[in-house]
Amino acid sequence: MVTPFPGGVGISGLRVYDWPTVDGLCGGSPHVHLTCAECYFVVGGEGSVQTLTRRGFAATPLREGTVAWFTPGTIHRLVNDDNLRILVIMQNSGLPEAGDAVFTFPPEVLAGDYAAHAHAGDEESARRRRDLALEGFLELRRRVEAGEDALDDFYRAAVRLKQGVLDDWEKRWRAGALASAERTGEQLDRLRDGDIGHLADADIHVMRAEGPQRFGMCGRLDVHDPADGKSPHD
Repeated sequence: MVTPFPGGVGISGLRVYDWPTVDGLCGGSPHVHLTCAECYFVVGGEGSVQTLTRRGFAATPLREGTVAWFTPGTIHRLVNDDNLRILVIMQNSGLPEAGDAVFTFPPEVLAGDYAAHAHAGDEESARRRRDLALEGFLELRRRVEAGEDALDDFYRAAVRLKQGVLDDWEKRWRAGALASAERTGEQLDRLRDGDIGHLADADIHVMRAEGPQRFGMCGRLDVHDPADGKSPHD
């Protein structure tokens, strides 16, 4: 049995890449989420998150104890200054894993064989993917700062890429985050009626990191799942 994290969110540990880039910074692959908000809780190190929105470019410092979150459509790039480690909390658990993210690849890649460039199974391919996304991000930033309407062009290209999977995303959302919210409504109705039935199902669940770290978009990921779906006293 797989138990969703409270509220239907996803959680993972992230060690941000320390690979240098063409602009002299170290960090991950710039990208955007189309339906999911994302939260960073910094557990160690220092760095920043660079963002592009209609408000322009910004760089938000990240250090131990910082909590930063942003909404869908926020193009973001993590920069690692010194061993930056983050606990990442994602809205709509299941959707990010199903592809609710688009790298800021150059327009010709977004319109071409995007999937071939988006896959990364080892460090070499993850570096290539990061560098290609950074190339597109830096050009987007240049255009935004020049007053061009570049973000809408990128957003439209990103949405076109994902048209074929939106029905699948909806099914995942209904079975995950929406179902979690609806359970709260049901519990409130029970409490109004003095029904304590759902409290009898109380239990504790332990989460563990899955195997070796993965090459994620922004760094090496510890993805957490419930430990065998069991509580410690089973």
